Amino acid sequence: MKKEVLFLDANILFSTAYREASALLRFWKLTHIELISSLYAIEEARRNLASHQQDRLKEILKGVREIDCCYERITLPKAIKINEKDEPILKAAISAKANFLITGDIKDFGKFYGESIEGVLILPPAAYLNSKTTIQT
Repeated sequence: MKKEVLFLDANILFSTAYREASALLRFWKLTHIELISSLYAIEEARRNLASHQQDRLKEILKGVREIDCCYERITLPKAIKINEKDEPILKAAISAKANFLITGDIKDFGKFYGESIEGVLILPPAAYLNSKTTIQT
């Protein structure tokens, strides 16, 4: 069975590292997926965390493949209007050929929840996790 590739937005990394017992740690227990993110997203999460939370971020990043993407080359469809600061996130997910962009950013990505853009389905974390009935530990 081919693994699903989940691109994690900065707010997912931030939220997971922010609280020691974050419910988002469930992503790291799934066996049928590969977690990826970009340096852009990782740095955004890191700079908003306290030092002890940055230590947790380092730990969770051991289970995340950092992609070296060329999102500058990606052109979004003209119908997609997105905040300039969020373009690198969506473009990186597209560049990496992720199956999903997992984001809790309702303000900027909420209007795209459930929509596939260039092959990347945008979902909030709960929607993805709730769709998976078997979580192996």
